[in-house]
Amino acid sequence: MTVHVALLRAVNVGGRSLAMADLKAMLAALGLGQARTLLQSGNVVLDVAARSGDALESFLEAETQKRLRLKADYLVRTAEEWRTIIADNPFRRQAKDDPARLLLILLKTAPTETRLSALKAAIKGRETVRPNGRELYVVYPDGIGRSKLTIALIERKLATRCTARNWNTVLKLQALAETFAAPP
Repeated sequence: MTVHVALLRAVNVGGRSLAMADLKAMLAALGLGQARTLLQSGNVVLDVAARSGDALESFLEAETQKRLRLKADYLVRTAEEWRTIIADNPFRRQAKDDPARLLLILLKTAPTETRLSALKAAIKGRETVRPNGRELYVVYPDGIGRSKLTIALIERKLATRCTARNWNTVLKLQALAETFAAPP
């Protein structure tokens, strides 16, 4: 069994509603009864034996569409990958001083250097972006709400789907993933 962190893209925003109880019930019906959710924004930690990576993402997307009638992207990383993501954070000071303004953005696919250059050129504010494979670390020093560096812009410039979580949530997901290794 491998512990995974699975994030749903764009649920419980903009009229796209998914109760976490319904998500947990679906996962239990799929034999993933140990799945645990965090908050109401589509954060799941689960222990899976048969699938990983793209295959797990595709499976969860298809089952969510079929069983819950909701088309949603999943972005999945193993618990080990999640630990590495946290360790690789280039914004340690911001993570400590203002974690709500530091976002981890998970990407479906790693962007090319050309796409990354296009994204950086599109930044009009004081935001700072650091790519690392299929992740972006973004600091929003003036806040996220008024920033022009939106998820839609990032997806358009990088030509991939993504979802973001603030650093507080990233650390809470890590703590939740660690509970799978702890004795009951």
